[in-house]
Amino acid sequence: MNRLNEEAREKYFDQIFQSLKNKEKDTFLELFLELHPTDQVELFEALYKDKRPMFYEYLSASEFAEIFQGLDVDEQKEVILELDKSYAAEMFNHMQSDDIADFLGEINEPHAKDILNAMDKEEADEVIELLSYPEESAGALMTKEFISIKATDNVSSVMEHLRKAGPEAETVYYLYVVDNKDKLVGVVSLRDIIVAPLTETVENLMSTQVVSVEAHTDQEEVAELIKDYDLLAAPVVTTTNELIGIVTVDDVMDVLEEETTEDFDDFTAAKGATDVNISSFSAAKKRSPWIIMLMFFGLITAGVIGQFEETLEEIVILAVFIPLIMDSAGNTGTQSLAVMVRSLATGSFERKGLVHTIKREFGTGLMLGLICAIVLMIVVPFLYQSYMLAFIVGISLFLTLSIATIIGAVVPVIITKLKLDPAIASGPFITTVNDILGLLIYFSIATALIDYLPT
Repeated sequence: MNRLNEEAREKYFDQIFQSLKNKEKDTFLELFLELHPTDQVELFEALYKDKRPMFYEYLSASEFAEIFQGLDVDEQKEVILELDKSYAAEMFNHMQSDDIADFLGEINEPHAKDILNAMDKEEADEVIELLSYPEESAGALMTKEFISIKATDNVSSVMEHLRKAGPEAETVYYLYVVDNKDKLVGVVSLRDIIVAPLTETVENLMSTQVVSVEAHTDQEEVAELIKDYDLLAAPVVTTTNELIGIVTVDDVMDVLEEETTEDFDDFTAAKGATDVNISSFSAAKKRSPWIIMLMFFGLITAGVIGQFEETLEEIVILAVFIPLIMDSAGNTGTQSLAVMVRSLATGSFERKGLVHTIKREFGTGLMLGLICAIVLMIVVPFLYQSYMLAFIVGISLFLTLSIATIIGAVVPVIITKLKLDPAIASGPFITTVNDILGLLIYFSIATALIDYLPT
């Protein structure tokens, strides 16, 4: 069944809930197993806890495995405590190895060992292998459920192999060709197998130009490779080119979401605090280092203003424009930062180069500064009856925005050259730096021209 629309899903869910309430097992199974897996997960999440035991009773462990895989980690931790140990072990035996490894990596080691000991040895060994790789690597991300064939196989034998091994595989759209030592030598698509004569050999159908990744490759690089080559899966090999697993596109989507969240955390100086499931205390703990650091930067800003105290005392009206200068500088710098971090992440920076990118951002800053300066030179004399004040504020903003775009563009590049994630050049950090420079420019010009300002 295709995924239902909202109204149809609610009605369908009501029928399933009613069958559970009336303890009509056959009706429940008939209705529930027709649902799309996503809807099955959603329905399970909507169940009251007192109804879950009946749910576990009606569904086999293999049927519930699909649902368990669709839950987030916190829900999985809660559900596993409700399951009978033998039922849970059987469920894990029917799950994909990479999904099991993801879950076991999030729970305490003794509990993880108990689960592995209860599983079939072959299944457990595959999970243990995945857990042995570094976090966020291709090896940790890959699944062991893939189809491999020999170059000497003919289409007929491959089709027969697919019928037997296909149901357990993560994907069958790519068939990987290995030699007698399990080294990757080629790849053939399911489409090529289907349309070829039954007597044709794999050697004549396969491509020897295989895009693969080494097991210790960072998961972000794997995601980029799959995206760039429009793959549904990428084979994972050892340093000696032995095929040990595959990374599928659904796992890559999770990686991209995870990496985007991490970048957003860094960009907003709230690393690890964007998860709505953590407590207020944990969120405050994660945010506080950046906030304290930025607080000290704020003291520098205050110090800059203090250095020009005499100028402010003499021309008090200058204080009116401090927020304007600071906000404009910070906003412009953050925009340039976002553009640069994005171009670094997508690879467009490498294609265009540093000079081109900085020239574009500097040009943008010049035009933004010019537009803002012209507007201020029209508005300020009307509000404060001073053309000199309008000139000081306008030229200060023009210079500030021009420099702010350069800072926003250059800082993430420098951080990248230092082999760090450019997203750590957070918006608040860039904003504070540009605030300080903007105030220095503003008060320096105002001090130089103070004799021409009305008191």
